[in-house]
Amino acid sequence: MQNRVPLTGMIQIAVVVEDIERALDHWCELLGVDRPEVRVSSAEPNPDETYRGEVAAYSLKLAVIECPERGFVLEVQEPDQNPSTFREFLKAHGPGVHHIGFAVGDARDAVVSELETMGYEMRTVGFYPGGSWTIVDGEDRLGVNLNIKPHV
Repeated sequence: MQNRVPLTGMIQIAVVVEDIERALDHWCELLGVDRPEVRVSSAEPNPDETYRGEVAAYSLKLAVIECPERGFVLEVQEPDQNPSTFREFLKAHGPGVHHIGFAVGDARDAVVSELETMGYEMRTVGFYPGGSWTIVDGEDRLGVNLNIKPHV
């Protein structure tokens, strides 16, 4: 691969669950950390995000446990029942690690393009002010999906 995903760019581990409150109880006890805020996104169609090529419309409960000493975050995510990469994963596998996130800087487009030519499917692409995220379907080959981001 010409445009490699750098291990030093690992910024995120994302776990999907059916009950975020219960999962956070366990994670916070295990890690000895304060309970993070749970944010809830709207299920309204989002023209800045696609899921399998269609405009995404799902809600997600999300909590972020920071690990600044290591330079990454642990995200705990509970999707609603609407179609999304997160609900797809839960249906197929149950709770577990949905993706590992990597910041690849200005190589983001080249990395995503090369992964596509290698046969990896782009599951979700989202844009927000100042950034983007792309969930690459790596379940069969890697055992986990990838989140390719330009920056943290």
